[in-house]
Amino acid sequence: MANDVLAAVRQELQQSIDEKTKESAQRFFKEEVKFHGVKSAAVRKIASKYFREIKGRDKKEIFSLCEDLLQTGFGEEAFIAFEWSYSLRRAYEPEDFAVFERWVDRYVDNWAKCDTLCNHTLGTFVEMYPQFVDRLIAWAHADNRWLRRASAVTLILPARKGAFLKESFGIADILLMDKDDMVQKGYGWLLKEASKAHRAEVFDYVMRCKAKMPRTALRYAIEKMPAEMKKEAMAK
Repeated sequence: MANDVLAAVRQELQQSIDEKTKESAQRFFKEEVKFHGVKSAAVRKIASKYFREIKGRDKKEIFSLCEDLLQTGFGEEAFIAFEWSYSLRRAYEPEDFAVFERWVDRYVDNWAKCDTLCNHTLGTFVEMYPQFVDRLIAWAHADNRWLRRASAVTLILPARKGAFLKESFGIADILLMDKDDMVQKGYGWLLKEASKAHRAEVFDYVMRCKAKMPRTALRYAIEKMPAEMKKEAMAK
């Protein structure tokens, strides 16, 4: 039964390949990526269609289907896996964190996979179970660049609502001088989102740290601030 669903998903992806999409996929990434070449709207439609077929199944079984999709390495299959995991958000329990952590560590190999999983599934999970923010602190120290980026981007949506300001600064402190531009963009983006509810605090943080902060992270962090603040932050 499970294999039938996955076979149907993959067949529909194959039938939906768009050559232009396939040709242009690589240009958004510095690392080598695998894509079938299916437009995002079509992938979303396939994800929704087949979730309706499996939503009555046990959560562990659905997570197992997600993992099977992740193992192929294709971006579209990862997107479907992460859509399905997010669709189960009302059923999240603390022990699910171990599953999501394994997915980041083992299957996330570009910014698109990282952000899709972290913004929705993991961000929602951490809002539900805030005690797991401590695990994000551990991720910020990881050798795996995607775990480090994930430590910041998991808090994007909660930070936009004004939550986890102290923790966001704590993660930014750890990542402050990270050499990886994907990590710099990740924590810069987190600070930008936090600034929507806490502009003064984020501005003070940026001014305090700007001598050490890479310009990439700095530009992201101040993107939504008024022109005068931006000018002051960018001044040498």
